[in-house]
Amino acid sequence: MKRFIPLIAALALAGCGLDVASSAATAAALKKQELEQGKKTMEQSQQKIGQAVEQMNQSAQNREDAQKQ
Repeated sequence: MKRFIPLIAALALAGCGLDVASSAATAAALKKQELEQGKKTMEQSQQKIGQAVEQMNQSAQNREDAQKQ
């Protein structure tokens, strides 16, 4: 019986460690997902900025062409 008490205590502590490890893994997975979503948002923003710059350049070119005529 005296041998079972340390064994039970060790198993209980090991269970706590698994819970902490599981929580850490879940948090890491969430952070990874947030990072991937942030990258996707950044890429979309860069595309929109590029399109806006292209439109501004085209408008400026159209104005220059209109002034030349």
